[in-house]
Amino acid sequence: MTVVVAPPGELTPLADGVYAYLQPPGGWCLNNAGLVVGPDTCVLVDTAATEARTRHLRDQVDAVVAGGPDFVVNTHFHGDHVFGNGHFAPRATVVAHEGTRADMAEAGLGLRGLWPQVAWGETPLVLPTLTFRNALTLHLGAAGPRVELLHIGPAHTATDVAVWVPERSVLFTGDVVWSGVTPYVLMGSVEGSLRAVARMRALRPRVVVPGHGAVGGPELLDRTEEYLRWCREVAQDGLSAGLSPLEAARRARPGRYADLTDPERLVGNLHRAYAELEGLPPGARIDVAGSFREMCEFHGGLPECRA
Repeated sequence: MTVVVAPPGELTPLADGVYAYLQPPGGWCLNNAGLVVGPDTCVLVDTAATEARTRHLRDQVDAVVAGGPDFVVNTHFHGDHVFGNGHFAPRATVVAHEGTRADMAEAGLGLRGLWPQVAWGETPLVLPTLTFRNALTLHLGAAGPRVELLHIGPAHTATDVAVWVPERSVLFTGDVVWSGVTPYVLMGSVEGSLRAVARMRALRPRVVVPGHGAVGGPELLDRTEEYLRWCREVAQDGLSAGLSPLEAARRARPGRYADLTDPERLVGNLHRAYAELEGLPPGARIDVAGSFREMCEFHGGLPECRA
């Protein structure tokens, strides 16, 4: 089997002291990260999936801030955003929502088993040592910017955190918002994601850094919202017609969202949308393994992971 690996990411300046680490094209396990630098404190937003990618991220961060970050914020528990924690701790304090920490402990390194061909390397599971429930503000020195950690889930997962830098009008959305990549809410909530997008829009960000895909502006919030509303419509029609989520996905296909990477996620999104329409609370547990098998069936095989 030929393994196609995407090029390493690149640290890109966005505003004074604010950077995005972008890993195109943004598909499975090719996430974005962020860096916010103050006079005496530095915050890294998320890490990367593999040892090699995390080492590259660390080298790029070291070129901006010798010694690396003081804090690492995990926006949610998925491995592509947290597996690199061990390459920054213990110097850096790892911060996350308390629910994210619990989910990380439960999930462990299980993501690696989905794509055994990926050269994961050494990615020891390092859990957050600082957690919060609703919000936490990191002050990057007396003259530095604030970094506001806002619990906005359930959305992509049961507990998602957005990272807002108000003095720079830059918003790191984690995987609640996507750019050129199909959103994925199987473990979170369609309705919760719509509420989260509305809450982030109210911040009036100038720059939006999605969890995957290219940086943009508020239009990324609009595009994600439009897709999720379409998913809800497909689910409503499918339920009315007595179709399963997989059958509904096959009938709808990617539709006007065929340009988005990883369209097989529609199946997982419909599983969540169906469950919510039938009364399942946002973020409640769902059969993730079964849904992923159906995504593979829809795709015609295991989805590509270029990490």
